[in-house]
Amino acid sequence: MPLIGSLKTLLLRGLLAGLIAGLLAATVGYFVGEPKIDAAISIEEANTAKAAEHAQEPAGHTHGDEEEPLVSRSGQKFGQFLALGLAGLALGAIFASVAHFARRYTTLSGPKLALGLASAGWTAIVAVPFFKYPANPPAVGEPDTINQRTLLWLAAVLLGLAAVGIGLYVYKLLAAQLGTVRLIAGVAAFVLVVVLGYVLLPGVNEVKDDFPAVLLWQFRATSLGETATLWVCLGLGFAALTEFATRDSTPVRETAATAG
Repeated sequence: MPLIGSLKTLLLRGLLAGLIAGLLAATVGYFVGEPKIDAAISIEEANTAKAAEHAQEPAGHTHGDEEEPLVSRSGQKFGQFLALGLAGLALGAIFASVAHFARRYTTLSGPKLALGLASAGWTAIVAVPFFKYPANPPAVGEPDTINQRTLLWLAAVLLGLAAVGIGLYVYKLLAAQLGTVRLIAGVAAFVLVVVLGYVLLPGVNEVKDDFPAVLLWQFRATSLGETATLWVCLGLGFAALTEFATRDSTPVRETAATAG
């Protein structure tokens, strides 16, 4: 059955699914990602201490009075539950709005549409930017280039959205062809746009040679897993709530039809 319900109903459904998804993603980040961040911070602090030891300081000046962070590490760890919970709510509202718009142009059932949107969203907003500009731990990256790196990441997100949109357009354009042909053409169009964008966008590599490769790989894999948890749980949650709502409304409609 196609996705049914008013925009308000879909928004409430998206908010609930997004909140659950955000909290689950924060749980993954807390237990899996935080140890990698702690390890990266330890490396950064050790490098700073070594640099301080070799630096020639003016008489009477020491590094003893270092500025304390505004939020402690414990606060940061638990704060991600609040941050990702709010992010999940916002993402859920956007997800529901897109689903409300997309249902006019598809015959997919509500659960299938939700899973398809989640897959497309993760691909466009997470996967495409990630494989061009992967996440880096705290010890990696130059502070002076943060604005440039942020703009490049936003450009990669736009690239992902464009690639997914063009792939879906090509798939819909070949409606008269076999399903396999349409799928191959859509995927080919998506890959072509992504490859072209990757070539045009400049590369960024600020990882120092002495940074542990294993820790870098683990951090990036964890970051990818955390975002995947967010999108998978959002799609599954929205699909499950949609299916429950459809089951609850079906008996009423069947009874009304029988009575008529």
